[in-house]
Amino acid sequence: MADYSQYLMFIPGIVIFLVESGQVREYRRRSRYGATRAAEVRITRHITKKDKFDRQVFDYFETAVESADPRTGKKERHVIKSPVEYPVGQKVELYFDPSSGDPVLTNGINEWIFHPWLGMLGGALLILLALFQIQAKEIAAMTCLSLLLAGAGAGLVGNYVYLKRKHLTRIDAVITDIYERQVSKPGRFSGSGKFTYYPIVSYDQDGKTMVRRCNVNSGRKESFRAGDTLRLYYSSDEGDVREHGPNKLILIAGAVILILGLLAGVNIISAVV
Repeated sequence: MADYSQYLMFIPGIVIFLVESGQVREYRRRSRYGATRAAEVRITRHITKKDKFDRQVFDYFETAVESADPRTGKKERHVIKSPVEYPVGQKVELYFDPSSGDPVLTNGINEWIFHPWLGMLGGALLILLALFQIQAKEIAAMTCLSLLLAGAGAGLVGNYVYLKRKHLTRIDAVITDIYERQVSKPGRFSGSGKFTYYPIVSYDQDGKTMVRRCNVNSGRKESFRAGDTLRLYYSSDEGDVREHGPNKLILIAGAVILILGLLAGVNIISAVV
C-alpha cells in the first residue's frame, strides 16, 4: 500500500504560496496608477438604528471625504461608511476596489515583515524542498533549504534597516474604542460566532488630534481596553504613521538565520567540489 504521508510535506509550502500570491495581487492592484489617492475628511455623521426589540441594527459613521482625481485634477466627494469617527480635516487614503469601483478608507501602509514577492518565493522553495526530499536528491534539497534560510534572514535584516532609516518617532496613542468585526456566523460549534477586535486609537500629530483604526487585532475582546496606550511610530519625512518600528529582536533573529543559510550554502559547495 502506498504511503501518502510524505506528501503532507507539500502542505506548508502550498499554503504559504497561495496566501502570498493573494497578497501579491493586492499589492499590484494598489500599485496601479489611480488605485489609491489622498483625501481629506469634510463631514462625519453618526448613523444608528435599532429594531423593534431594541437591538442595534446599524452603527457606523457616514464620512464624506474630498479628493482630487489624479488624471484630471478635478475635486471629487465620496460618502463612505466607516466604523471610525474621523475628525474633520484629517488626511486619509482612499482605495478604489477594482471589482466594484467603490472607494474604501485605508490606513495607506502595508507593514509587511516579508514583502509578498519574497513570501511567495519562500513558499515555492518549500514546495521544491519537499519534492527533492521525496526524490532523495540531497544536494538539491539542501540548496533549497540554504536559499530559504538566507532569504528569510536577509528579509528580516532588511526590514530592520528599512525602518531604522526612516528615523521614526514614537507616539503613545490612546485606545478610545474597540471595533468588533464578525468573521463567522453563529453555528452549532461556534456559539454566537467568531469575532475579530481592532483597537481604535487617537493621537496628536502636528498639533491636531488624529484617529486611526489599527490593523493589529485579536480574537479576544479583553486584549484591548479603552484608555490603554498603544505604541505607534511617526515618520516626519513621509508624514505617515506605522504600527511597527525597528525591532532589535527581529534584527538578531534575521542575522542568525542568514548566517545559518550561508553556512548551509558553504557546506553544499564543499560537498560538490
